[in-house]
Amino acid sequence: MEKMSLTFQALSEEIRLRILALLINTDELCVCDFMEALKLPQSTVSRHLAHLKNAGWLRDRREGVWSYYSMAHPLPALQKALLPVLENFIPEENVVKADRERLMACQENGSCA
Repeated sequence: MEKMSLTFQALSEEIRLRILALLINTDELCVCDFMEALKLPQSTVSRHLAHLKNAGWLRDRREGVWSYYSMAHPLPALQKALLPVLENFIPEENVVKADRERLMACQENGSCA
């Protein structure tokens, strides 16, 4: 029951939903990508990424001083069942569209690492 609780707690915060929205259909993103897209400081982004990782949504890898995050593969059963709901509803939110636009802009002009 604790794992189920962690899964739903992870979805109860708007910032974490926005992070998942950025990772849906994306291989991986650096913490700095999230900072630019979400317009949030590193400490806030890292705290929410850790929460999603602990809840089984994400995996991470380090490359030098950089940390990269992607969706966990394979996702635990509950997350796998919930993912289609997120994929269908999150991208329609205006804040998510703005996040994606900022991410694409920084990736195009090379301001994201």
